[in-house]
Amino acid sequence: MPPGTGDVQLSVSQNIPISGAVIVSTPQDIALMDAHKGAEMFRKVHVPVLGLVQNMSVFQCPKCKHKTHIFGADGARKLAQTLDLDVLGDVPLHLSIREASDKGQPVVFSQPESEEAKAYLHIASEVVRRLQPPPE
Repeated sequence: MPPGTGDVQLSVSQNIPISGAVIVSTPQDIALMDAHKGAEMFRKVHVPVLGLVQNMSVFQCPKCKHKTHIFGADGARKLAQTLDLDVLGDVPLHLSIREASDKGQPVVFSQPESEEAKAYLHIASEVVRRLQPPPE
């Protein structure tokens, strides 16, 4: 769903069975405030919050490999602690993600061995694991 906690999100979560919600946020304070509201909204309507994903977590220079936290470091991790949630993973800010998406070929298909694809695959496996019924 789009960001926020408006009527659309509330109506969908009240009228369509949802197995769980994944909260995605960039590390900026303003985005984290929206993520916090979203997690609380899902909890109020009894939708399990599976965890948090930190999007655009770090930029790595393609030439020198230096890593920079353009939008701040670990904001989603701090929010996850506040909300008692797990961080499902981090998605880096990387040109290949945008380029592949613009071509209609997500990076998990166009560059499946890349670190960017591995980040998405890790998050997907964490979501699937949390949606599995507990062993009897």
